[in-house]
Amino acid sequence: MSFSSSSLILHPSSFIKSLWKFSRPHTIIGTSLSVLALYFIALGTTNIPISPSNIKQMLAVWIACLCGNIYIVGLNQLTDVEIDRINKPHLPVASGAFTIKQGWGIVAVMGLIAIAISAFSGTWLLATVAVSLIIGTAYSLPPIRLKQFPFFAAFCILTVRGIVVNLGLFLHYSQRFQGQEVINADVWLLTLFILLFTIAIAIFKDVPDLEGDKKYNIATFSLILGKTRVFQITCGVIAICYLGMIAAGIIGLDGINSSFFVIYHLVLLSLLLWRSEDVNLEEKNAIASFYQFIWKLFFLEYILFPLACFV
Repeated sequence: MSFSSSSLILHPSSFIKSLWKFSRPHTIIGTSLSVLALYFIALGTTNIPISPSNIKQMLAVWIACLCGNIYIVGLNQLTDVEIDRINKPHLPVASGAFTIKQGWGIVAVMGLIAIAISAFSGTWLLATVAVSLIIGTAYSLPPIRLKQFPFFAAFCILTVRGIVVNLGLFLHYSQRFQGQEVINADVWLLTLFILLFTIAIAIFKDVPDLEGDKKYNIATFSLILGKTRVFQITCGVIAICYLGMIAAGIIGLDGINSSFFVIYHLVLLSLLLWRSEDVNLEEKNAIASFYQFIWKLFFLEYILFPLACFV
């Protein structure tokens, strides 16, 4: 069922459910956690207490980033309708729950809201959102459509998730809370971790989508290297991320509880090794489940890292 104005009034819950799917929930959760994590790290490293004023700042960042997130993932769906009908037929545009026109309307509104809120909130937030939207547009929209090229597709994802969001948002918080743009060692460490981790997400994300990508000539690392090799690289990169954090914790970090930091990374590394042992790469559901597991590890880092700054 596609939504007209009357059906939206009669079936608001169905519309909201479709909008939630359109927003790609795992990316919404990741964006939300990154906004919150950097907020708490900024407060923790400057010994600034939580207050209505800085909560208001955080909420503005959160709404702007959520709208930007929906713009990017929505645009990707609108330019991949035929591919998604094979790879992800449950998505609202591919399934017909949203028409193409409705999808474009949502994307346009979200993009405008993201730019408007960030423009009124601060230069660094505006820069973060604007750069993210530009890269997201270049990733999906012809004639550039960087997602056609494995290297550039991965580069887009890791640049936004790994560099632009972490550094841009922390600079925004730093400027708003302290009146100066300062990036401390903790944020550089988190940025390096997320950058490498995002590489793993970027190269593994297309493994469940081989059928549609192959039919429509979308070159991916999965098609070039094969599922097994991509799986091995993904697990290897994430393991290196955790080993690096464990080493950093052993060496010692100012403002971070080293014991807690080392222990939780050891636990997450153990979970990765355990979970990777029984993945059947011949079953699409098993591959998709492991992909979601990777995202859960990503979420946990944004929860536990700021916690290590406080305990």
